[in-house]
Amino acid sequence: MFVIAHGFTGDVDRPHLRRVADVLRGYGAVVTFSFRGHGRSGGRSTVGDKEVLDLAAAVEWARGLGHPRVATVGFSMGGSVVLRHAALYGGTDAVVSVSAPARWYYRGTAPMRRLHWLVTRPEGRLVGRYGLRTRIHHRDWDPVPLSPVQSVPRIAPTPLLIVHGDRDGYFPLDHPRMLAEAAGDHGELWVEPGMGHAEHAADDALMARIGAWVVRAAG
Repeated sequence: MFVIAHGFTGDVDRPHLRRVADVLRGYGAVVTFSFRGHGRSGGRSTVGDKEVLDLAAAVEWARGLGHPRVATVGFSMGGSVVLRHAALYGGTDAVVSVSAPARWYYRGTAPMRRLHWLVTRPEGRLVGRYGLRTRIHHRDWDPVPLSPVQSVPRIAPTPLLIVHGDRDGYFPLDHPRMLAEAAGDHGELWVEPGMGHAEHAADDALMARIGAWVVRAAG
């Protein structure tokens, strides 16, 4: 069973997320959902903080369906959420984090500076609500959640796969390398040549490889 955690401004009805789910269905059952504040889901996005509770509920629901193995596969924001979920809650048999940041508040690329404007400015949140179907909470994090790189050492011995494109416009390669270093021997890093960012850039061939890796890793 795969539980898919989408990226910021994504939702369960986006074509790229449906495509990812369709590929993974060749390797097991799939659960998709929309994080709070995204698409038709209620509430407001906290951009990766309280979303760990949404993922925990989805994993619990997947377990309730009777599947003996559950793996989480997350993209970008969802990639950070699957890491924190595995560190804080456990309960998964494999974790795949695609295009995730290693640390919070990164503004080193133009796309991330635009994202921070979207999240922190009232006019940005209006664009999010009406242009991107994403309702964003106006409050700052308090307290600041455990960062992805702080989360990774707590995941062992659960198998962990970190996937990142070498043309990711949001997070350069120091992010996945930091995560892989924090994972040590229990983590695996794939740097994908020519790949951009998250669901949009994860083609069918890559998703098939991820599906096969999870089947092997989760037993």
